[in-house]
Amino acid sequence: MSTLIYTHEACFNHKPGPHHPESPERLEAVLAALKTPDFADVAWRDAPLGTFEQVLHVHTPGYVEEVKSLAPAQGYQLLDAGDTIMSSGTLEAVLRCVGAACAGVDDVVKREVKNVFCATRPCGHHAEADHAMGFCVFNQAAIAALHARKQHGLQRVAVVDFDVHHGNGTQNSFWDDPDLFYGSCHQGNFYPGTGAKQETGVAGNIVNVPFARGTGSAAFRAAMTDHLLPALRSFAPELLIISAGFDAHHLDPLGGLQFTDEDYHWITRELMKVADETAQGRVVSVLEGGYSLEGLASGTAAHVRALMGR
Repeated sequence: MSTLIYTHEACFNHKPGPHHPESPERLEAVLAALKTPDFADVAWRDAPLGTFEQVLHVHTPGYVEEVKSLAPAQGYQLLDAGDTIMSSGTLEAVLRCVGAACAGVDDVVKREVKNVFCATRPCGHHAEADHAMGFCVFNQAAIAALHARKQHGLQRVAVVDFDVHHGNGTQNSFWDDPDLFYGSCHQGNFYPGTGAKQETGVAGNIVNVPFARGTGSAAFRAAMTDHLLPALRSFAPELLIISAGFDAHHLDPLGGLQFTDEDYHWITRELMKVADETAQGRVVSVLEGGYSLEGLASGTAAHVRALMGR
C-alpha cells in the first residue's frame, strides 16, 4: 500500500452557517473526485478522534478550555472577529482533523504506508496557539509535526504550505525552533498579512515565497525551484507534512493566483523527491483551503494522483 486517505463523516457536521466559504460541500467535492476508478488503489480509513493531549502540543491550555466551553449544543458560536464559527458538530470535526494528521504520522513512521492524505475539514494553518483565526480552530499540520517528535522521536520536521493564504499559525508555532521548518508560497499583501520574505525565523527555518496577484505557473515553478525546494533540501527533514490548500487555483473565488491542476501535481512530485532523499519518503498531506468546488476537486485529485506516483 502506498497511499492512504483518512476522512470521517463528522467532518461534514462542522457547519459555520449559510454562505460561509468553508462549507461541507467542499469535502463532498473532494470525496467525489477521489472515489473514482482512478483512485481504486488507495486505501481508506476513518479518521480517529484526536486527543486534547495532542492538541496541547501546539495550543495553550487556556485556549483549549475556551474552545471546549464555547462549543454550542445548537446554533452558532463565534470564536474570532467573525469568520471562525463553531456549530454543534465542530468540536468533533476538528478533533477528527487532528486525529487524522497524527494517525497519518504514525502510519508513515511505522512504514505501513508511504504517504497519507487527510481529507478532513475545517482547515487549520491560521490557528494560533491561543486563538482561532481564518476559519481555523486547531492547527492540525503543526500538531502533527510535534506529535512526530513526542511520539516517535523525530527531530527535524518540515511543513510546506501551498495555500493561497499564508499559514501564520504554523509559522508562529515553528518560529523559535531551528529544527522545525515552515515553507510557504502564497499571495503577498493578502490575508492574513503575514508571510513576507524577511520573516525567516530563529535560524532561517522559515522560508516565505510571496507572489503578486495574477502569478501563474511559470513564476510559481521557478520560485519553488530556485528558493523553497533548495531550502527544504538543505534542512533535510525526517518527515514532510504538506498543508495542501487549493485556493491558489485559477478558478478560486477568494484567491488571486493562477495555478493549475498540473502545478499541484508538479509541486507534489517535487516535494516527494525531497522526502525520498531525506525522510525515507514519509509524507503526510493535510487539506487546507480551496473554495471553488471545481478547482478544489480537480486540484486535490491531481495532488493525490502524484502521491500515488502517477
